[in-house]
Amino acid sequence: MDVELQINNSASPNARFVSWAPSPCRIRVTNPTGAPSPTVNLKITGVSAAGGGVVVFRTGTTGTFASSVTLPVPTNGTTVPFFAAGKFGKPSASNGDVTIQARNGAALVGSAPVMVRVRKNANALSTAERNRFVAAFAQLNNQGLGRFADFRNMHTNVSSPQAHGAPGFLPWHRAYLLDLERELQAIDPSVALPYWRFDRPAPNIFTPDFLGASDQLGTVGFSATNPLQFWKTDGVQGINRRPFFSTSAAPPGLRNETQTLGLGTQYPAFRTLEGNPHGTAHTSFGGSISSIGTAAKDPLFFLLHANVDRLWAKWQRKNGRFNPATPASFDNSGGNPIGHNLPDTMWPWNGITGGSRPPTAPGGAMATSPCVGAPGPQPRVRDCLDFQGAISAPARMGFDYDDAPFA
Repeated sequence: MDVELQINNSASPNARFVSWAPSPCRIRVTNPTGAPSPTVNLKITGVSAAGGGVVVFRTGTTGTFASSVTLPVPTNGTTVPFFAAGKFGKPSASNGDVTIQARNGAALVGSAPVMVRVRKNANALSTAERNRFVAAFAQLNNQGLGRFADFRNMHTNVSSPQAHGAPGFLPWHRAYLLDLERELQAIDPSVALPYWRFDRPAPNIFTPDFLGASDQLGTVGFSATNPLQFWKTDGVQGINRRPFFSTSAAPPGLRNETQTLGLGTQYPAFRTLEGNPHGTAHTSFGGSISSIGTAAKDPLFFLLHANVDRLWAKWQRKNGRFNPATPASFDNSGGNPIGHNLPDTMWPWNGITGGSRPPTAPGGAMATSPCVGAPGPQPRVRDCLDFQGAISAPARMGFDYDDAPFA
């Protein structure tokens, strides 16, 4: 007897990625030879490589997860649903380092290697994780000729009103990061966008083997084996970044995580993090990253904003703020500029130009994912709140953070 395991309701190997949020899965018998009856009881478990991720299971949309589930599965090919998720605190280190297995008694009848893929603290990445991320990012840039040019062109002074200074700041950047992450995953599906936790020392980030070390002029240098040495934006090779602090320490003057999460239980109060710690983290450097119009020229920008998004995710969980219908989840009281209201589509993914929108719309539609459908090719502000599918499972956006469990 043989069975097929479908992860994220797909038989494609490209869909075999899970995070803390439940992934819908299915199992079906593809070859009933040897089955003793019209229905067989199949036990589904996860087997992890040394240091690999850990997966857990449940049979329905609610309830607790367990290390295994047993399902009655018809032998006529009918699919039976179940749910798989990464066990919080046990992410993968590499692609396929945990295998979901199906057994009929002692007999292994089907398996699917998967990865518990979550966004991790960049300072704590393994050498292999760091190198995979750096290689994918360098390939996306492709010495200034790659798709990264769109992401640089999305974040400029002209586009600033779409992304800053109003309630849509956090949703817009969430979509922006996710779009970039999906492009990186098209290059290397094992990559998730790491975050720079800027309220703690992160010396491992500012090294020649990772995001580079700055000299007194702010020229960022890389090791001979780091492909970011060929980074180019706006036709100019290299990165200019001048830290105003010791990179063996955290920048001074930043709200720490506890202070940021304590800004208030209502979104209007919480979004003041746009100033501090977000803005303060940017201006703890000279160079490109210190200014809205040029910040996206520096790869560090995306790790900085991954941490801002992580703080929002943790605030959402702490206060139960995933539901767009809950007034405290967002500031939709009126008077927001276009692009900053819950029903608004967001530039540039909506392709709208002119008027109150910028004159161009680089990048096109949101990159698709083989694992999830949300937030869709033209995301609205409201589509970016329930990123784990805590309120509506189809809203799940397919990413999680290593220290922010499922809501």
